[in-house]
Amino acid sequence: MAERTPPRALSDADLDAIAREMKAAQDAALPLEPFSARHPGFGLEAAYAVAHRVHEMRMAEGAQPVGRKIGFTNAAMWAIHGVRDPVWAPVYDTTVELLAGTSATCALGGFHEPRIEPEIVLHFRAAPALGGGPDGVLESIDWVAHGFEVVQSHFPEWRFAAPDTVVDRGLHARLFVGPRLPVEETGLAPARALESFTLELFRDGQPVESGCGANVLGSPLAAIVHLIALLARQPFAKALAAGELVTTGTVTTAHPVQPGETWRTSLQGISLPGLEIGFVA
Repeated sequence: MAERTPPRALSDADLDAIAREMKAAQDAALPLEPFSARHPGFGLEAAYAVAHRVHEMRMAEGAQPVGRKIGFTNAAMWAIHGVRDPVWAPVYDTTVELLAGTSATCALGGFHEPRIEPEIVLHFRAAPALGGGPDGVLESIDWVAHGFEVVQSHFPEWRFAAPDTVVDRGLHARLFVGPRLPVEETGLAPARALESFTLELFRDGQPVESGCGANVLGSPLAAIVHLIALLARQPFAKALAAGELVTTGTVTTAHPVQPGETWRTSLQGISLPGLEIGFVA
């Protein structure tokens, strides 16, 4: 039996070309064939190198990073999409909105196959230390919020491999952050509240799915611990810094959204209000 020829390593020029193609698709809401299907051996290391190139192009246009998103922290999403580990991406002042209240409106015209994810957002008053564990993360946080992340896939029908999602900004489109609550006001035991709270997701008044904090890699704090370790292993990544926010991943699975729909949440076991978001064309 003839030996298989190993896939050709991607050059810097290849990575530059992938970055330009990905950014163009994001800017114009265009579909793409997954890069993993076109480039055998296209893995996470190459994907994060491409994502860094796209990030630099965004900043050259004036976008300012304000934090990170963690994707695929909910194991229920792994079997659906064939992903086995969380991924991360930067979020920007152009994609994050801090709400004055508990309602938002989102135009879907610039997105490709958008979906909604209810999440917990954490904001850092100090840089969390590598190896500090959930307790160290908690000590570094000044506020907690509930948010809606609108995600999208430029790979049709949400068919992709993990490296494709990294290149596609972790599937991030927009993040709407609800009222910010000082961490000490989330409940008598903030760590327990973040792990055990429950959430109900509704579409046009009808229940769609319920979830809990433990769905987020065991706890949103555990998701941050994973992110800190992941960033420490990546040559292009900067460690989390004071002033950043992180949206920690979806409490439920991701659900497709359409113009004309209104989605809302109800939370129990944590002192955070539910949110409502209306989608328009």
